[in-house]
Amino acid sequence: MLRTKRLRFPLSLFLVCLLAAVSIGHAEDAKPQARTLLLVDDHHILYRAGTKRVFHQTSAYAENPVVREDQPWELAIAWSSIHRNPQTGIYQLWYQAYAGGRDPRKTRRCVVCYAESEDGIHFTKPMLKLHDFKTDRKPWEDSFPETNIVLLASGGYGDRYCNSVLFEPEETDPGRRYKMLYYDFSPDDKKQEWPGWHAAFSPDGIHWSKSPRNPLNQTAYGGRTLQPLFAEEDPYKEQWDKRKNFMRKQWLLPLSMSDAVDVFYDPKQKEYAVYGKCWLNGPDGGLAWKHAMARSSSKDFLSWSAPEIVCSPDDQDATNTEFHNSPVFFYNDCYFCLNQILRARGEAVGAKADLMHIELMISRDGIHWERPCRDLSFIPQQPFSSGGIFTNATPVFLQDSIRFYYGGYTSGAIGGGSKLTDASQQSGVGLATLPLDRFAGIRPVELSAQSTLKKPLKNIGQVTLKPLELKDIREITVNADATKGKIQVELLTAAGFRVPGFTKTDAKPLTGDSLTHPVVWKKQTLKDLPAGKYMLRLHLDHAEVFAVTLKN
Repeated sequence: MLRTKRLRFPLSLFLVCLLAAVSIGHAEDAKPQARTLLLVDDHHILYRAGTKRVFHQTSAYAENPVVREDQPWELAIAWSSIHRNPQTGIYQLWYQAYAGGRDPRKTRRCVVCYAESEDGIHFTKPMLKLHDFKTDRKPWEDSFPETNIVLLASGGYGDRYCNSVLFEPEETDPGRRYKMLYYDFSPDDKKQEWPGWHAAFSPDGIHWSKSPRNPLNQTAYGGRTLQPLFAEEDPYKEQWDKRKNFMRKQWLLPLSMSDAVDVFYDPKQKEYAVYGKCWLNGPDGGLAWKHAMARSSSKDFLSWSAPEIVCSPDDQDATNTEFHNSPVFFYNDCYFCLNQILRARGEAVGAKADLMHIELMISRDGIHWERPCRDLSFIPQQPFSSGGIFTNATPVFLQDSIRFYYGGYTSGAIGGGSKLTDASQQSGVGLATLPLDRFAGIRPVELSAQSTLKKPLKNIGQVTLKPLELKDIREITVNADATKGKIQVELLTAAGFRVPGFTKTDAKPLTGDSLTHPVVWKKQTLKDLPAGKYMLRLHLDHAEVFAVTLKN
């Protein structure tokens, strides 16, 4: 059961714990470092023989959602962002709550809410005196001076949307240790209203101050099927809608990011980066056909580069496929994208795209993306998320697993329509887990029977890694499942010769299932190796390997 109550400790104590965590975090930098080589692609592999790569799906928590719609301002829950303090273990969750017209004030139509948890499963919603909520809609008819709403919309032309939060303990300004990007409508310096990204900052993740520079960029809105404007034309258009009796506004920008944002810090490029949906022109050249994946970057979180398209639907996709949004995170020298693949429930002409699943994508530079597991839904759909799953850029890395928190709808993934207000509508924040580093594994093929073999081999294969410097390495561990067989690790010189004392027969077989199988040879240790680079060869016998970790 989801519990709703006040914070268990005063904010001042929370900040003390937070600052202590910052100091501890710096001290941990002095600990021995480890480098993990993920086998999600062949980036670290020289070659392999008799093997295949298998991608794995996460396991959804059986009692999802962990956060349910149980407050009057929670007509539907979708976008989320999460942070776990590694010292205190406290989870902080920010999620989008769509209230529709329950409160007549437009600032309350789509808000950011806050929840927290000690275990990442049982969340509380602290009732704060930050933003009130009033409604005359039954059964919620009442005034609520205390809510868990922490950020309101500006009340502009369209709805505020999404909420992506970063926690940066080393930020020198305590008031900006929490940073949020979201989408909204507000006037620029010339008093012209624009849709675009907005920033907010907080010392604790609860009390937020919006940036005075909002909006940070300009994005397209409306204009579906219209031809692109000429460069000298004003992209802002107004037209009175007689049928609906209101002023319809459009911002006709080509190659523009759209109404979602997920941000992370890119340690390779040393900048903030957003990967999100970007409009493509249609077959006839018209605007707002479907979404691709684009990247925008910033050094200061406020000034953002023009978007660069880095991946888009292609010939291998169904014709009605588009990318709803493409949040990215960086982990163990690899970029991962939890791409939201949006399609119609049927392939009928004109069918509205409203069904969304998650495809895992991989990149080593953040620009060139591989899509090796298009047929695998990375996060299983459950009843509460049968219409769509909304991922984010903030997985939680634990000692033995990775946790993915996400929003889910039963109604259509884009807007929901009339089903959004139906009594059967469900939504919330779900949890799915993956054993640490087990995005993909390499296992032997069932049969290798090439003419170059003296005899067929069944479930036998080997993976040879590229030459590595092992001079300061004190331990090697292997993340592998060898419950049905074994793994033997041998060393070869950079030229491919075996090293005495470190051969396959010298290695103690790895058996069983472990995230950290220690690599050991019968008589020799890594200290006995002469200087130079070496190749690790993993001999697989009815076993699957996911990663190799080098510890110095």
